Amino acid sequence: MTLATLHNWKTSFQVYKKPKVLAMLFLGFSAGLPILLVFGTLSAWLNSEGIDKTTIGFVSWVALAYGLKFIWSPLVDRMPLPLLTRLLGQRRSWMLLAQAGVITGLVALSMYDPKTSLPTIVAFAVLTAFSSATQDITIDAWRIEAIDDEYQGAMAGTYQLGYRIGMILAGSMAFVIADFYSWSVAYLCMALFMLVGIISTFIISEPDHTLRDQEWETEERVIALLERKKHLPEKIRKLQAWFVGAVICPFADFFARNGWNALLILSFIAVFRMSDITLGVMAFPFYQDMGYSGTEIGIVSGLVGKIVTISGALLGGILVVHYGVMRMLLVGAIIVIVTNLLFAWLAGQQPLVIWLILVVGADNLAGGLAGTVFIAYLSSLTNRAYTATQYALFSSIMLLLPKFIGGFSGVVVDATSYPVFFLYAASLGIPSVILILILMKQEDRRTK
Repeated sequence: MTLATLHNWKTSFQVYKKPKVLAMLFLGFSAGLPILLVFGTLSAWLNSEGIDKTTIGFVSWVALAYGLKFIWSPLVDRMPLPLLTRLLGQRRSWMLLAQAGVITGLVALSMYDPKTSLPTIVAFAVLTAFSSATQDITIDAWRIEAIDDEYQGAMAGTYQLGYRIGMILAGSMAFVIADFYSWSVAYLCMALFMLVGIISTFIISEPDHTLRDQEWETEERVIALLERKKHLPEKIRKLQAWFVGAVICPFADFFARNGWNALLILSFIAVFRMSDITLGVMAFPFYQDMGYSGTEIGIVSGLVGKIVTISGALLGGILVVHYGVMRMLLVGAIIVIVTNLLFAWLAGQQPLVIWLILVVGADNLAGGLAGTVFIAYLSSLTNRAYTATQYALFSSIMLLLPKFIGGFSGVVVDATSYPVFFLYAASLGIPSVILILILMKQEDRRTK
């Protein structure tokens, strides 16, 4: 490796010192903390209380909120909140409201017993997931609007770093606390850690998300058309104009820019994470059924695994800069399939901690790298005129089908076995490899 190459790599790492890039560390933490608490960690809690696998799988559907957030994202994108928006701005006001909702949901979850109050547990898990998904909309919009496109890879890498640290606490620390005290105490502690997000919201500045002049063209035409309808009350005309600008234009813009290729892109987004999300529903119950203790699971999966994920996330940010998004997407899709197959191997081994470290480490390294690359790819698809709505659409599509299919994970395990389930989960990654190859061919044709 030449000195020039070493210098280029050193320069690439300097991007992580930018204040807005560093801010993503704390916002990513706030986004990453709740998701396991309504997904994998919640599955482990229910499993430890004797809830059957099929029910656990269906309860994981509360995380469908992350896949449906595009429905209310136009409101988050454009609708001001009384008083809060005037004080904090559009992005930060919704961010604060969402974080307050997450804290409320987690505190409420800590007060109930799944064996006697499962419907109530599910209800507050839905509140937590809904609030967390709303927080994701605002953080994603802030991330894209706050800094130039050339730094989006670094922003994605730092976001993944903070996100995984949040997941370490929601996994590692939650399991250890539950082992020594109770799951109620664990969830209450997680609610306190959400204060990091609230503090960060007050510290960061509101980005400039004013539409550029040329980006108003579609909305101006619609407003001009509505102005002709003088017979309608002014409030109705303004409401129509707002609806078109906030809801219709973001989707029309994406299809206008990509044509029929938009359907291929959306199909790829829909299947990219199907393999690892489906596996994730049963991962913690699998560790418990293998005979690993809560502390072992917490330390290996929550701490060691997430540290490896952080390394993969940061590496992904650098690799995107050097090799481009498309090639790294293909690499990420393949290694996710390969590492998921390791779980089928682990199911036939003795419950030794070293094997758990090996499998969880490989899985998390792949997930961290693929996650950063995928975030950078989704960010590149957005028009800054409609940041929150379009990114919410992409990330919703990314999660909707995988979360739905993941809900049947318990049915598959109960009907077959863990090894068969893991082979099934790995096979779900094959469509993403095929679609990324098609997208790469199309990009090569456009380049030529």
